[in-house]
Amino acid sequence: MASQSNSVNSILYALAANGAIAIAKFFAAIYTGSGSMMAEAVHSTADCTNQGLLLLGLKKAKKPPSMEHPLGHGKEIYFWSFIVAIMLFSVGGMFSIYEGWHKLGSDEPLSNPWIAIGVLVFAILAEGGSLWGCILEINKSRGERSLWQWFRESRQSELVVVFGEDVAAQAGLVFALCAIGLTMITGNPIYDAIGSIVIGILLIIIAILVAREVKDLLIGQGVDPLVDQEMREFLKQQSQITQVYNLLTLQLGNDVMVAIKAQMPKGQSGQELIDAINQTEVAFKEKFPQVLWLFFEPDCKD
Repeated sequence: MASQSNSVNSILYALAANGAIAIAKFFAAIYTGSGSMMAEAVHSTADCTNQGLLLLGLKKAKKPPSMEHPLGHGKEIYFWSFIVAIMLFSVGGMFSIYEGWHKLGSDEPLSNPWIAIGVLVFAILAEGGSLWGCILEINKSRGERSLWQWFRESRQSELVVVFGEDVAAQAGLVFALCAIGLTMITGNPIYDAIGSIVIGILLIIIAILVAREVKDLLIGQGVDPLVDQEMREFLKQQSQITQVYNLLTLQLGNDVMVAIKAQMPKGQSGQELIDAINQTEVAFKEKFPQVLWLFFEPDCKD
């Protein structure tokens, strides 16, 4: 599973790319009067704010456990990820639709559209680099799964958000480029307005998908299915365990809580049973260092 530092790197790459892109887009939007470009400029600005919130969430998630929060603050990153999804929906999506709707009745032509084209090409290359960096981090934990399957099963909300933002940004840039291109070819500014509306709808769809995944983490999900399978296989290989009845996990940001109910070999004294449990717990935490809380219950039936 990718570490928090890897997630931070992905966020910083995206922040740097979106910062440069936002400045270029605002310049082009003001200079050309393009609604699609303005929608994209606001989108990139919102993305910068979102990435700042993700960094804040990762920092707060590192706070140690306390009496009021005995399981730590790891899930705080889920809260900030959900806020990011809301901002992507409202600031990005709704503003883009409003901007496009406002421009539908306008017959004012674009001025110097080639500037907008140049900025969009630059933005596509920069966002492509950010998306590629994010995918490289994703590949460290997704195994043989498709990106869509990883998106549905990942427990790293910050990477889910960055990936969703990058995909939305790249697709939005392509729509904006097509919209401005059609406006240049036909001389009809309605294509620019339609492009802004399409970008807004796209952002809303991505925001809803991201919010759905983060909502599940907020409610409480177990570990990634691949990690769960690895844990079960590891326990089956332990000589101190005869049978595993239950394995319950809870993902808490980068930390994990695990509860195990298993049958131990018969004929052991109380001290031998305790020693066997302790040995199993030490080995389990060495294999899965993200596990901070481990509860082991020996039993003879499910």
